[in-house]
Amino acid sequence: MANLKELRSRITSVSSTMQITSAMKMVSAAKLSRAQDAIDAMRPYAEKLTELLQNLSASLGDEQGSKYSDQRELNNILIVAVSSNRGLAGAFNTNIIKAVKRLAATEYKGKNVEVMGLGKKANDILKKSFEIYKNNNAVYDDLNFEATSAIAEDLMLQFSEKKYDKIVIVYNQFKNAATQIVMTEQFLPIVPDENQEEKNTADYIFEPSKEEIVEELIPKSLKIHLYKALRDSFASEHGARMTAMHKATDNATELRDALKLSYNKARQASITNEILEIVGGAEALNK
Repeated sequence: MANLKELRSRITSVSSTMQITSAMKMVSAAKLSRAQDAIDAMRPYAEKLTELLQNLSASLGDEQGSKYSDQRELNNILIVAVSSNRGLAGAFNTNIIKAVKRLAATEYKGKNVEVMGLGKKANDILKKSFEIYKNNNAVYDDLNFEATSAIAEDLMLQFSEKKYDKIVIVYNQFKNAATQIVMTEQFLPIVPDENQEEKNTADYIFEPSKEEIVEELIPKSLKIHLYKALRDSFASEHGARMTAMHKATDNATELRDALKLSYNKARQASITNEILEIVGGAEALNK
């Protein structure tokens, strides 16, 4: 009978867990819909702005280059790791942590590598292996362009003051609810598009001047770049969590059904044993 009590307890526990994971799946699905709409609406603007900036930058001479295009010897590297503040999202955060460690161990081996955490999960793990420049977990409390702009401005300042020679962003790019692609993109210095010369360049009329327009566009483009990465990561997080909770619910359902089957078999065996004992006792009395 103790075995039956244990099985009943496990069935109740698994059923409770299944309800929680199912609810989390529905919440993530609702948030994913809004996050996906936001990134889908933003991508064309961000891509067009980057294309325009590369077109203009390619037409400027080296002597007219921006301070954000300064190519120098790589000694100090900053990796911006974009993760989430919460877990239960499958391999979403683990993939970012692995990508950062792989970059530091291969491409930037022997360099002074620091990390800026945009998200609690990556920061908590990476601070054990790297020097943390800043922790900006609060950016997800209200993800908006103004908050992201402040972070981007700080990164631009650190690069222009030569604290860092290169800044890269590692984040999850949203493809669909089941697929997130780990991206590593160079934030600073700005690198001109190598294929720009092969593309058809438009003939623009500049007012007031090409140089002034570029200087105005570069900070805005960098802010948009970071904001898009955060929006991509935000949508990817909810997609990953929805998928993880869906799998967890399915697994809990299978486990609950298996436990119910075991419980019914044990109960049937217990009842059969009781019947046999009663019959055996009755036969003993008749003799």
